[in-house]
Amino acid sequence: MKRTSDALVVGGGLHGLSAGLQLARRGLKVTLFERARIGRHASGASAAGVRTLGRARAELPASLAAMEMWHHMEELVGDNCGFEPSGQIKVAETEIELIDLATKVELLRADGFTHEEMIDAAELRALVPAISRHCVGARLVRKDGAADPHRTIKAFYAAARSAGVHIHEGIGVTSIDRRRALWSVGTTTGDFEAPLLVNAGGAWAAQIAAMAGDEIPLDSPKASMMLVTERVRPFLKPTIGAVGRKLSFKQTAQGTILIGGGQQGKADLVAETSEIDGMAMSRSAAAALALFPEIANLRIVRTWAGLEAKTFDNIAIAGLSPSRDGLMHLFGFSGHGFQLVPILGVATAELLVDGYSKVDLSGLAPERLMDASGARPVGNGVGWGRD
Repeated sequence: MKRTSDALVVGGGLHGLSAGLQLARRGLKVTLFERARIGRHASGASAAGVRTLGRARAELPASLAAMEMWHHMEELVGDNCGFEPSGQIKVAETEIELIDLATKVELLRADGFTHEEMIDAAELRALVPAISRHCVGARLVRKDGAADPHRTIKAFYAAARSAGVHIHEGIGVTSIDRRRALWSVGTTTGDFEAPLLVNAGGAWAAQIAAMAGDEIPLDSPKASMMLVTERVRPFLKPTIGAVGRKLSFKQTAQGTILIGGGQQGKADLVAETSEIDGMAMSRSAAAALALFPEIANLRIVRTWAGLEAKTFDNIAIAGLSPSRDGLMHLFGFSGHGFQLVPILGVATAELLVDGYSKVDLSGLAPERLMDASGARPVGNGVGWGRD
């Protein structure tokens, strides 16, 4: 016997939880499936950067709207998710890099975006006293920051449950059919049906899309790596990146240093595992040392990698299916989806329930990656590695 809901959500990462939460708050009966456990892959392995700085133009409208929600996160999920609006900074190490950053900021301002600013070497050192003396300036967003990924998962999970979302962990999807006006989803524990379906399947979302009738090609999955050091005295507030290096560098509230930036480990979608690549990880450490020499003697206490879908243009997929009614695709975040979580949940509910969204998602539409026959990659890589 099939169990019936108003909406089915495939995937129990943060985007699936956020979509389920907003649909439930619209009064819909929502059922969510997670094959492993909530937040098992990309969400649980995230560095939790909350960044508008350097966003691709296609993601910028959603990112700016999301940032306003991050500054009022407690109103949304009953907890601020450990969000610290201590700024994000992109450092230039040469005059050429500084000119490049300034040009990008000028182009944004010409289009009416004023959230980014340039700072000189003196202000950079005032904000980040430990930065290497050779750095010549930076690009900055003061309202950006970082959060606690596990606290965020816990908060969205609790909020979704409280709103009435039925969350099933350890249940995989085995088939998807559209019959009349209903989606019929077969799982490892039985069949479910609903008029609305959200594909938030993370690294496996292209497979879910294909089951539902949409061929959306993806690049090889990401297995972005992170490392964390022992605790040290507080010496850093903003999150630091660099123009010429793959680097994300921040100090947590506990005093540990979190280092990432997009170096890749080994992804295995079949085994559902990701492994650290020691040589690539050493490049992350070297990038951090170049900008912060004083961390040279810190001990590394843990490393990890998380699986995530990557698009060919490094831009997220968030939009209704161009060919199937009642289907929302929400994946392909390519290492920078954490900050978008609150607003894309709202946009999902708006699109599925109202048929339109107040958020401009035109640059995130899934059809940009699909040709008329179903599957052809387009676009060139942009983006900053991983948040």
